[in-house]
Amino acid sequence: MPNGVRAWTWRAAAAAAVVIAGMVAAPSAFAQQTTTTTQTRSTRNPYSVRPGDFITYANAYKVKNLVSPGVYYKVVSGMTMKIVPSERIDWPPPYRDATEKYADQVRLSPDGRTVVNYVAGQPFPFLDPNDPNIATKIIWNNAFRPITTDDYDLRYYDCDVVNTGLHRPYRVIDYYQIGHYAGYDEVGRTEVEPLPIDPDFRKTNRYWLFALYPILAPENDRGGGFIRYRYQNPSKGDDIWDWNPGTRRVRRLNEGLMTDAVNNGGNPTDYDPDHYSGFNAKIEEYNYKFLGEKTMLASVNAAHSPEITCQTDGGGSACPENWEMRQLYIVQTAPRWNTNNRQALHSRSILYIDSEVWFEPYVDEYDVSGQLWQNHIYWLTYRDRPVPDARVAIYPFKRAFVVGASATDVQSGQATMCYLPGQHTPERECWYINMGAVGRDFFTTQAMVRAAP
Repeated sequence: MPNGVRAWTWRAAAAAAVVIAGMVAAPSAFAQQTTTTTQTRSTRNPYSVRPGDFITYANAYKVKNLVSPGVYYKVVSGMTMKIVPSERIDWPPPYRDATEKYADQVRLSPDGRTVVNYVAGQPFPFLDPNDPNIATKIIWNNAFRPITTDDYDLRYYDCDVVNTGLHRPYRVIDYYQIGHYAGYDEVGRTEVEPLPIDPDFRKTNRYWLFALYPILAPENDRGGGFIRYRYQNPSKGDDIWDWNPGTRRVRRLNEGLMTDAVNNGGNPTDYDPDHYSGFNAKIEEYNYKFLGEKTMLASVNAAHSPEITCQTDGGGSACPENWEMRQLYIVQTAPRWNTNNRQALHSRSILYIDSEVWFEPYVDEYDVSGQLWQNHIYWLTYRDRPVPDARVAIYPFKRAFVVGASATDVQSGQATMCYLPGQHTPERECWYINMGAVGRDFFTTQAMVRAAP
């Protein structure tokens, strides 16, 4: 990150990016049909858990083979789990209908990297484990997932940065509050006009627009933010701008900074924009490997909103919270360092993608030496509103919402825990998904500058 400019904090502001939204999805045909040997072996785990079990550091061995290495680190560091019965999660009906209408025409490009003829819904609902391109198809399904197909506005969420560890005291190192974490999709729209493609896409070639602004806390980053555009053209990198309230300048940023773990404002944080909401990098800049499908634990029916602060790990997670057995696709991503992604900091990421929700309940990231570096966990809930007492964001069907997200540097023990909705913010409902809450004019540098307090 450039020196000498006290820019908004990537990881901080981002802290909520972890979140890109309440997500839902129906299982793919492959997920519905499968009774593979991988599944069979996983359900025979000698340390299996059952609904009613309560997992702590003392019996963490029971879940070691049912979670990722990063999640296991969190459990032995004090995060607890309440094991509950598994529940089916369905896609929003408009997304399901769009999948049935358009999926047959979708293909991968000849080089197997880019999606072709995509309109709306899930690009590849029928997955074959013997398909050499299954990993790339899963990633495109994850990109066009049923969660926020049209627009979303996550308002006033907050994040604590702490040093996490077993029985560590809860002491906040830094506190972040973000005004808006918002997105607008120009392709794949299923609920809000224009459907299914915004006419602007024909002119701009933009898949989506993203904005995170204004930062309201900490004080030295107050007013900052950034905007990002993703393009259909596989050879065109993202356009990114940030606003620094100290210098009162808009800067155009290099796409390579999106994997940056450094906070240019001097504040500690644990998020990079390419891993907001799981995996958010440009798909054509990575290679993918399918590692299998397995029954594992995930939190997709969280009981709390706002999420609660874990008192047994120094506040680095949400606990105790509901976890249940889920069917997850496991995909490895690796930057194409020798082709078009020379600046990526992670040597690989392992994505654990729920086959119904089509969102990553957790992600593990590895450094250039191959050592586990960071873990991301997302706590989701599934209902017809983001909070039980919602008055505005109420839907005619259930959908998924992210209610909590943590990013942990397992090498240092620092963690950023985000609450959606925030525990100390004026906005109660927090998530406004596919409601027309934001339009394209929200995603301009002029709008970002005007919003700075």
